Amino acid sequence: RSEINPQSKHLKVFDLRLSDAGIYTCKYDSHTVSISLHVFKLTISLDGHFLPNEVPELTLMQNSSHPLPDLNITLFNNNNNAVRPKLSQNKTRQKYILKLKQLEATDSGTWMCHVHSDSPLINQNISFDVKVLGFQHPVLEREYATVDSSVILYWHLNFQKIEWKAGFTGQLNWKQQESATIHKLLDFNVTSRGEKHETKKSSYFWFGIREKTPESTIEVILPKVHFNHSGQYQCQLAYNRRYVQSKTELVVMKVSANPVGPLPRGAKMTLICQVSGPLPSNAHLRWERVNGTPTDITISKQHEVKVEVNVSAAGLWNCHLIEDNNRKISLNYTVEEAPVWISYVVTGASIGVSVLVFGLCIRNGIRWQQRRQRVKRMARARQLLLEKKTCQCQQ
Repeated sequence: RSEINPQSKHLKVFDLRLSDAGIYTCKYDSHTVSISLHVFKLTISLDGHFLPNEVPELTLMQNSSHPLPDLNITLFNNNNNAVRPKLSQNKTRQKYILKLKQLEATDSGTWMCHVHSDSPLINQNISFDVKVLGFQHPVLEREYATVDSSVILYWHLNFQKIEWKAGFTGQLNWKQQESATIHKLLDFNVTSRGEKHETKKSSYFWFGIREKTPESTIEVILPKVHFNHSGQYQCQLAYNRRYVQSKTELVVMKVSANPVGPLPRGAKMTLICQVSGPLPSNAHLRWERVNGTPTDITISKQHEVKVEVNVSAAGLWNCHLIEDNNRKISLNYTVEEAPVWISYVVTGASIGVSVLVFGLCIRNGIRWQQRRQRVKRMARARQLLLEKKTCQCQQ
C-alpha cells in the first residue's frame, strides 16, 4: 500500500489505517530522518444516510506512537456554523463519540470536524458528508380551495441534491376528515441516479400527475374540486425500511342559499357559507355585502366551520376565508330579485289562501250555529215530555 517517488524520495501510503500510525525513518548515506505519523479515523452512523429526526453518531479514533493527546473537537455543519454535540471519550483517549441533534432535510451537505491539540500541535480538518432524505417543507401545510376550482398539491423533495447509494420508494395517500379509511393515490420510486417513476393508482376520484415538473417535486392536480375531496394528503418516503412523511390538509369552501331561487319582494332567504374541515384558531369565515354597510357583515365564531346571514333584498354577497388577516379564498353569491309577476302571484296566492280560510271559517260557523239550534229544540222537546204536557185535540 505504499510507493516511493524516485526523484523526491517521498513515501506515499495508500488506504491509510489506524495501524499505520508510528515512527517512519528515512536513511540516506549517513543521514537519518524520523517522522511520527499520527492517524485519525472518523466514522458516521448509518453510513451517513439519514431521514429527518434521526440522530447521527460520530466516532473519532486516533493512534500514535507517542502518548495520545487530549483532543479539542469542534464540529461545523453544512452552513459552516459551529454545533455542540454531546461528547464522550474513553480513558485512553483513543476513542471519542459525538452525538448530534435530530437532523432536518436542510442539514444535508458537507460537514467539518476540526481536531486541535497543543502538545503535540495538531490542527486537522476532517470533512464528512451528511445526507438527509426528506421534504423541504416538512411541517403540516394547509391548502384552501373552492368548489369546482382547480388546485395543485405539491411536495418538494431534496433527493436531487444528494447522491444516494440506493434508491427509495414513495406513495401518496389520502383520507377524508376524521376518517380512518386511507386511499392510495400514487406510487413512485426514485433510483440511485435520481430518476423518478410514477404510477397512478386510485380510481376513487379523478386526479392528474403534473408533467414537466422538477425531478425532485411530486405534484398532483385536482382539476375540479368537490366538497368531499377535502382531507389529509400524505406523501410518504421509504428508505432502508425507515419512513418519513409530510402531510397537506385540503380545506374546501362552498356557498348555498335556503330557499334556492330568486327572492320575492318582502320575502327572506338564508345564505350559508361553510368549509369542509376545522379551521385553526387564527382563521374565520366572513359574509359581507358588496357595496354594503358595516351592518351587512357577519363573522363566524372561533373554530366554527359555517356562517349564515339572513337576506331580505337583492344584491351581491361575498364569503371570505381569512387567516391571519389574509384572504385565502372567496366565493360570491348573487341574490336575484324575483320578477314582478312572481311577486303578484305570491301575493295573490297569499290573498287567495286568506279568502279561502275566511270562507271556511264562515261556513263552519254557520254549520255550528245550525247544530246548536237543533240541539236546543231537542232539549226543549224532552223537557215538555217530562212535564207531561200534551196537546188536546177538539171534538
